Amino acid sequence: MRFMIIVKATKDSEAGLMPTEKLIAEMASYHEELQRAGMLIDASGLQPSGKGWRIRYSGGNRSVVDGPFAETKELIAGYTIIRANSREEALEWTRRFPNPALDGGECEIEVRRLFELEDFAPGEAIERFRELDVCFEK
Repeated sequence: MRFMIIVKATKDSEAGLMPTEKLIAEMASYHEELQRAGMLIDASGLQPSGKGWRIRYSGGNRSVVDGPFAETKELIAGYTIIRANSREEALEWTRRFPNPALDGGECEIEVRRLFELEDFAPGEAIERFRELDVCFEK
């Protein structure tokens, strides 16, 4: 099972403030532990939403909305993707995730399980994804 640990944005992350050396060291230690345990798949921080955009759909029409986006609590500042044998194992590891707030204050992470190809009914489209060999766990 794969899980995404989603680090929610804060006013500081949206302002482009960089993490302290202490926070970077804590994150590095945590991710090194995940890697030693064979659980780390990917991890990265995201630039502030002011450097991004959204594509808004209305039927077949698309429009571009440039950042920044006002609702900080709905934005993502970074993520870690792990592989765990169970929800309980993933929960155990995510409880150890360092507080990502730059000041050590209020912050939130969200954890979501990723879909696997086996979660979908077999079909030609699923086989096309399987052939891509990039999206889903093997």
